[in-house]
Amino acid sequence: MGKVFGYPEFDGDGVRTLCTYDNEYSAMNMDVRIYKIAEGETKTFCREGEEIAVLLLCGKVKLECGGSSLEGSRKDVFTEGPYAAHVCTGQEIKVNGLARSQVLVQCTRNKREFPARLYGPGDAPWKYSSQGKFGNVANRRVNTIFDYEHEPFSNMVLGEVLNDKGNWSGYLPHSHPQPECYYFLFDRPEGFGASFVGDKVFKSVDGSFSAIPGGELHPQSVAPGFQMYTCWMIRHIDGNPWKQTDRCEDERYVWLHDMK
Repeated sequence: MGKVFGYPEFDGDGVRTLCTYDNEYSAMNMDVRIYKIAEGETKTFCREGEEIAVLLLCGKVKLECGGSSLEGSRKDVFTEGPYAAHVCTGQEIKVNGLARSQVLVQCTRNKREFPARLYGPGDAPWKYSSQGKFGNVANRRVNTIFDYEHEPFSNMVLGEVLNDKGNWSGYLPHSHPQPECYYFLFDRPEGFGASFVGDKVFKSVDGSFSAIPGGELHPQSVAPGFQMYTCWMIRHIDGNPWKQTDRCEDERYVWLHDMK
């Protein structure tokens, strides 16, 4: 197993780089970066041979793509839902900063053409998962912005998770053949959690990320007193796209489903 966890900082241009096609996290087969955008600034994202998704993490922006636009305002990822744009190869996403903002940009190789899409909170509502199970300590809210079911022409998946304080997510320990990248944020700067990748354990903190190779178990937890946000991004395998039913739970723990 190569490098699977990182603590990247923003560089002088206001970019925090997670994985690229040729850095130590190249097994993700994605390019994922966080960009700071100043009020009044416009950034344009366009790549030949790649699809691009832009997700608003905080601030206020106007997203433009495919001849349409959408204004989105998000105080933070803990109190308001997502705004996102998704385009195919050669198409532009313009992000106009209406206030100081941060956006996550996810890219992967894909030569297929498909219509541009804009998403608001109503398109990806938060839903509780595992509520009341496992001793009531695996409560989390999940949204799926797009996946194979919504966009079968895409080569990637984009979604978000909010852990209740002191709770687990990705539980039971599970795996899937497709690689997955997690980007962590906390509601307080001193917040922390634990990220498991196979038999390795890492301290997750604000701005850290996990690069999970295909086939590795990857549950997460957050310390009591803190909410943890995870942006989850999966790269489909050619001929084997990730689907919501593709969840292989560790057989050693399936008995917990019957726990009172």
